[in-house]
Amino acid sequence: MTTMRTPPVVSEQEWLEAWREMLVKEKAAMRARDALAAQRRRMPWLAVDKNYEFEGPAGRVSLLNLFDGRRQLIVYRAFIEPGTGDWPEHGCQGCSLMADHVPNLAHLNARDTTFVYASRASQADLERMKAKMGWRHPWFTITDDFDVDFGVQDWHGTNAFIRDDADRIYRTYFVSGRGDETFVTTWNLLDITALGRQENWEDSPEGYPQDPPYEWWTWNDSYAQHRPWRWFGDPDPDDPHDQRPPRPDTQDGTVAAACCTDRSH
Repeated sequence: MTTMRTPPVVSEQEWLEAWREMLVKEKAAMRARDALAAQRRRMPWLAVDKNYEFEGPAGRVSLLNLFDGRRQLIVYRAFIEPGTGDWPEHGCQGCSLMADHVPNLAHLNARDTTFVYASRASQADLERMKAKMGWRHPWFTITDDFDVDFGVQDWHGTNAFIRDDADRIYRTYFVSGRGDETFVTTWNLLDITALGRQENWEDSPEGYPQDPPYEWWTWNDSYAQHRPWRWFGDPDPDDPHDQRPPRPDTQDGTVAAACCTDRSH
């Protein structure tokens, strides 16, 4: 076992000095983030001219209906659907982790903003999965080219929209990959701890516990019997009838271009 090369133990005065130095850097990063948000608010708008339809708990609805009367709409494309995770028990592990962090939406709604999830699973499957996993946020079924047109047909991502007084809809922002991790409180909390996320891409002192990303998290009801992460299309090691070979792009350990992998590590 490698010994952890921990930072020095210092006096309270030395600790406060180190904390103040860190605070200066954190405030600089916060101001840079504020400046980036200001730039984001000045992004050009893209008119949405197609009429997209979704299936909801009460039947067919349009993209405009998803706004639920509010000015802004955020749509996260989640891969909770056939062909993901160990369906029909669960969907994609990463998208499930994201769903676990959706907050009480009353605060977002108070800012005239609606937040929904969209997947290709049926409403019956989504309602079943929500009940099983404890999710309560609005979730709609994609029925047309929405995912293709907005860059989320085979990769998770978040699109933001706004509507004007004439109910014309505009796309205002898009983020995917590690950009979505802003919405995961678990990672933000781990980032302030001494050990961090404990993933092997992080720059940590020698000997700190680290695992490959995507392999330690799982569905919220499965940590007791946690199974290793399996890429989309890979054979199921627990299914003796699944004789498919591993995907060519995962045999050497490289990251496959599929939902919930991350190209930026």
